[in-house]
Formats: sequence, C-alpha cells, structure tokens
Amino acid sequence: MQIKTTRFGEIIIDDNLIFDFVQPIIGYDKLSKYVLIEHKENSVFKWLQSIEEPSLAFPVSSPALFNIDYQFEIPTDTAEKIDLKSVDSLISLNIVTIPASNPQKATINLLAPIIINAINKQGMQIILSNSNYPVKYSLFADKTTTK
Repeated sequence: MQIKTTRFGEIIIDDNLIFDFVQPIIGYDKLSKYVLIEHKENSVFKWLQSIEEPSLAFPVSSPALFNIDYQFEIPTDTAEKIDLKSVDSLISLNIVTIPASNPQKATINLLAPIIINAINKQGMQIILSNSNYPVKYSLFADKTTTK
C-alpha cells in the first residue's frame, strides 16, 4: 500500500504491518489505523504514523532504551479488547515529546502507554490507574526533574 505523509512524503508500507486501534489515541478519536516507521537506522525512536491523517505521526520509544525502570499491569478487560493472551505478543510504546527548539528537553509519557498485540495487530492507548508515572518524564536531563 502506498500512503502520503507530511513528514516522510509518499511511502510504501506492507498492509500486514498496519495496526488497528480498537480504542483511539487520546485526542484523536476518529483515527484508528497506524504504522510504525523507522526514524533512522539504529535509532531509539520510531514514528507511529497515521494512515488516515498524513500530517499525524507520533514519535515513540521504549522506556527501557533509556534505562527507565518501567513496569505496569494491563487489566484483564483491557487485554481482552485487543485479544492479548500473552506478554510475549505485547508491543509497548510510549509517546515522546521533542521540543524543536531544544531536543534535549524531550519527555516521554509514562502514564499512557500504547499497547499492541503483535499477533493480530490490534492496539490502543491506555491510561494507567493508581500510577505515579508522569505524563512528562525527562529523557536526557536530570532524571529527578519531571513535570
């Protein structure tokens, strides 16, 4: 499939790599189809590109790549929404905010991870309840500084 994107121009993607979000990313209720695009080779970042909205691409990453101690439980009813039966088929990503004026001030959203079932390609963003994880956790600056 060929798609047009604002950030990457026209790209060809494998239809089998499209994720179907059964629950939308917060604030993007009408969008449900996404694909992961490499930022560049060996980068800790990827882009979660909307198939339906060419201008929408979220930078995403895994907290583990930044040595962030991060664990959460997925409630049974949430796992059932994407038919997730095993942690082995889980893809967990977090949205990153990178200020254009100062990339060193990048933050990662630990409170609302994106979970995807790698087997059926269904995903969703969840908000962790009873969590002390922040929405903006600093990636590069002093780790004691969170907002």
